[in-house]
Amino acid sequence: MTVITMSRREIDRAHVLRDLEAKRISVSDAAQLMGISRRQVFRLARQYKVGGPAALISKRRGLPSNRSHPAIVRTEALALIKATYADFGPTLAAEKLAERHGLRLGVETLRQWMLADGIWKDRRQRLGRVYQPRYRRECMGELIQIDGSEHWWFEGRGPQCTLLAFIDDATSTLMHAEFVASESTFDYFRATRAYIERHGKPVAFYSDKHSIFRVNSKGAAGGDGMTQFGRALDELNIDIICANAPQSKGRIERCFGTLQDRLVKEMRLAGIDTPAAGNAFLPGFLEAHNARFARAPANERNAHRALGERDDLIQTFAWKELRTVTHNLTLQYDQRMILLEPNEMTRPLARQRVTVCDYPDGRLAVQHKGRDLPYRMFDRRQTVNQAAIVDNKRLGAALAHIAEKQKDLDMSRSRKAPRRNGQAAQVFKAS
Repeated sequence: MTVITMSRREIDRAHVLRDLEAKRISVSDAAQLMGISRRQVFRLARQYKVGGPAALISKRRGLPSNRSHPAIVRTEALALIKATYADFGPTLAAEKLAERHGLRLGVETLRQWMLADGIWKDRRQRLGRVYQPRYRRECMGELIQIDGSEHWWFEGRGPQCTLLAFIDDATSTLMHAEFVASESTFDYFRATRAYIERHGKPVAFYSDKHSIFRVNSKGAAGGDGMTQFGRALDELNIDIICANAPQSKGRIERCFGTLQDRLVKEMRLAGIDTPAAGNAFLPGFLEAHNARFARAPANERNAHRALGERDDLIQTFAWKELRTVTHNLTLQYDQRMILLEPNEMTRPLARQRVTVCDYPDGRLAVQHKGRDLPYRMFDRRQTVNQAAIVDNKRLGAALAHIAEKQKDLDMSRSRKAPRRNGQAAQVFKAS
């Protein structure tokens, strides 16, 4: 018994030709069913009558394509890929073969060759990355996972905002949470300070690779390699660890999934529609949440450390930048010029480095070796109006008009003053 392998199209043609031979359909019907001309129907009918269904099988089956490359070309291409481009994908490998070796091959052709030779794996054949679970830390305060989640926390009742959360790795306890406008350095300063004042200093924080926590620019040559947040934690002797993937800090990622369900619905029932009201609601919610989801640590010891005598949280959680004082006792910061008041303390500081401290509450200080220096702001953007001639009798009205314009200008500048990393706009005051 001979087994004949036929394609679906060839089987359908055999059924049509069998009906045609039995005169159950006409030639026109057969042509329409097979999608060919009447002349082709007569040709296939003759072949079917002589050879049966086997006569309908394509004579090219099993033979190489007329457009296929010679075997020597395939052998040469695969040898070059194995020697030089073993870790290249088909697209890049095809580009390099054409660019450097004059072998112009189609990307799909090269991909099929590489798949057949085992050099390249199809997407379905590649094994996904494995994220195996790790053991929790033993003590509370040994590792605190921190992150922010931007979400419509108040649904349609309020603005979209970000929830900053601190969760203990050992117990899954939500240690602190706070609604902020966005993830910014100053917002993390405020939240972390509130956390430390309540719980103490943890051993380490575990975060993602956000630029707040890590200098991500490979070409960064200046500075000490620390972000402002990293510098603040270093002053407090707290480590910062950055995760390679979201799965690495899955505890807080899963917690946000729970909060985006439960917290949103609880605030809906309470009628909360603003971040301020949400922050007032959070302490009670966190207490109930921890009673439901927190677990006991493996070790009852609390790894949080108390603040030391030298730990100044106000000074630590400030944006600090070094500036060089000019011979005129001026320095630049935040697109504005700062003028140091000339006295016996500031005059020797020409060409010296001073520290500009920008506090989360909007205060600004210029310090040298820990001492505040007196200063005043000089805004070069102020426009100078052409002098006007005013009659003496109209002098009072003119001065009142000028005072009103200056008041409006000062209010406008206080609203438009550029701030760093999401800090709220406030008027600077000299110390």
